[in-house]
Order: sequence, then structure tokens, then C-alpha cells
Amino acid sequence: MTYVVTDACVRCKYMDCIEVCPVDCFYEGENFLVIHPDECIDCGVCEPECPVDAIKPDSQDEPDGKWLKINTEYAKIWPNITHKGTPPADADAFKDKTGKFEVFFSPAPGTGD
Repeated sequence: MTYVVTDACVRCKYMDCIEVCPVDCFYEGENFLVIHPDECIDCGVCEPECPVDAIKPDSQDEPDGKWLKINTEYAKIWPNITHKGTPPADADAFKDKTGKFEVFFSPAPGTGD
């Protein structure tokens, strides 16, 4: 099992999870974070840190493994991030919205550390 970042992170990207990760397995996109599934040690300390409940065990992923695929794909091309940055200025306006990935997701990389 691994953990995956899901739809709720899009345009929120609070990054509280990054500070507690013991293996630095988070990768940063412009408006989304992902977890590298081969680096995650399944400790779960990141899950309760997410204020929008965007981190889930892959056992709770969609039937087609959508989030595992997305996390795997983008962890290979986005920069690693090990320190909490500043969330987007409009993060609070998006924290309760659903279905954000299809509308707001950006495949552009973030700045990393």
C-alpha cells in the first residue's frame, strides 16, 4: 500500500503534509502535490496533516486506480519538495470544492525546494 494525493489538493496545496514526511516523497506541481508511490513507506503521518483530506491510502483509490496513476506519472517529472511553501493565495476559496482536477489541474511543475 502507498498513499496518494487526490482531487481535494488541486488549487489548495497547503503543504502541511510535506513537513512530516520522513522520506521526502512529495513532488510539486504548479497547483497540486503528488506522492511518489515507490518512495512512500506507508507510514501514514501525512494523511492527518492535510487540512482538506486530500491524502488517502491507495486502497481507497477509485476502482481504476486513477489517483495512483496520476501520482506515479507526475512524481517522475515534477521536482521533489521537502519544505512547506506558501499555499496559493486563493487556496481557502477552493478548499471545499469538488471535481477540481478536471477543471483546474495544471500539469506544469512547481518550483520544488
